[in-house]
Amino acid sequence: MSLASTNEKSRVKDMSTPSTELRVKELLRERGWTTKVLAEKTGMSESYLTHIKNGTRRWNEDALKKLAKAFELHPIDLFAQRKSRTDDVESSVKLPEKTEVSLELKVVPVMNEIPANPSPYNNQLMQVTSGYKDIFVPVFNNKDDSMFCYVIENNSLAPKFLKGDFLIISPEAWARSGDIAAVEYGNDNPVKAIMQVTYMDDFIVLEHVGHKQSPVALIRGKDYFRIIGKVIHRYQKLG
Repeated sequence: MSLASTNEKSRVKDMSTPSTELRVKELLRERGWTTKVLAEKTGMSESYLTHIKNGTRRWNEDALKKLAKAFELHPIDLFAQRKSRTDDVESSVKLPEKTEVSLELKVVPVMNEIPANPSPYNNQLMQVTSGYKDIFVPVFNNKDDSMFCYVIENNSLAPKFLKGDFLIISPEAWARSGDIAAVEYGNDNPVKAIMQVTYMDDFIVLEHVGHKQSPVALIRGKDYFRIIGKVIHRYQKLG
């Protein structure tokens, strides 16, 4: 077999084999975390995470979900993207006729205010009045028609969220204790904000994401409070 034939087979193999490597090492570096910190956040052992980080052991679905939750990313965003040259791709390469992957796309309106009552109509109205007419972001595999995208225009939520970040907020998603959500609270002059919610027996504690202000403690059944929608995804500004 000639060297040219061997190289051709190798190139075809590389193109057809999907990359299952995860960006754990890169994400740890970006966040300044150690493997020990990640182990505490996921409940997985340091040795197992070290194998995943170095690509010496195969991850499973449960590990993928825990990592996505710890890094606050969609599971798809954990995969390392293999970039191949496209100047020598054979014209005979065809896409598969059938695939088990199902992607449902929604376009979500962008706005710089939190709508009081999210709905397809109210969201687009808020989008126009806030100066983001005809600006949308894609969201996959979520059937919530009332989703909206809140754009952060300053660094008041830093370091958690930064200026230019897009937060996808879903009114249908259940916000549990510890989750970050768009909320409305206050008896006299209700305030809408992005807060971390903690439920206690007699109180609801709201923490400012940027930790630049003191937490707010609300008395259950006495102080006005409601969840507008849970933050389910963040499109981070790059560069």
